Amino acid sequence: MIIDFHTHSHASDGALSPRELLAEAVDAGVQQLALTDHDTVAGYRALIDSAEALPDGMRLLAGTELSSLWSGVGIHVVGLGMDVDHPDIRQGLALLDSARRERAELIAGRLEKLGMPGALAGAEAEAGVSQIGRPHFAAWMVAEGHVADANQAFDKYLGAGKVGDVKTCWPAMADAVGWIVAAGGTAVLAHPLKYKMTRVKLKRCLVDFMAAGGTAMEVYSGRQTREQTRDLCLIANEFGLLASAGSDFHAHWDYGPKVGFDAGKLPVEVELLTAERIGAA
Repeated sequence: MIIDFHTHSHASDGALSPRELLAEAVDAGVQQLALTDHDTVAGYRALIDSAEALPDGMRLLAGTELSSLWSGVGIHVVGLGMDVDHPDIRQGLALLDSARRERAELIAGRLEKLGMPGALAGAEAEAGVSQIGRPHFAAWMVAEGHVADANQAFDKYLGAGKVGDVKTCWPAMADAVGWIVAAGGTAVLAHPLKYKMTRVKLKRCLVDFMAAGGTAMEVYSGRQTREQTRDLCLIANEFGLLASAGSDFHAHWDYGPKVGFDAGKLPVEVELLTAERIGAA
């Protein structure tokens, strides 16, 4: 089965419109798809509000990727299959929208102290109707000539541990998980390898994640080695977590992931998260 439970459109920081992303998924033969824009369900709403019917054999799931904080680490929680009109989700997304604004103001203030005035207005212009995030600051910095490219923007200013890496605005991981579960969805710990935690700390995080109601973990996200995927599968089995997979697709680039993942290629037998299991765990 070809699935993809982690994708992004220009409703957050992706390059494609929701319809263009759907077309990518169709071309890749994806049978079960979730559009999981950061801290918004606008991309998903754009697809379900469209007059065009989904292709035969494809199932579209409600999705979002919520920003949160656990033990000083910025953690992303993917929500799948929840009622996007549930009060807990609506209130949670409103809180995150305010947090993103506060975070953007803090990032802009730090960049301006480094001699980059106009950062907030510039990032807002780059974002347009999208949820503002660090990639929009990066795009503005490139346009203004402060850096050569987006990679340099993150390496010097916006990446983990840099001046623009602001986490203090995010809600607790347990709260993000709680909103998803209350709305009837499945909470998935996104891309565990990106947090660069020790194995012991990751397992501590999973204990708290499950205590809050989380029931799945991404064992495949973007470009991973087979050994990394195998290791994550083993951890999912150890904790009794459902195994989710997604490309974390944002845009076309030479070394980036493509939309879609063949779940039959997982190196270890796992309890795979599928549309049929979402919301039922």
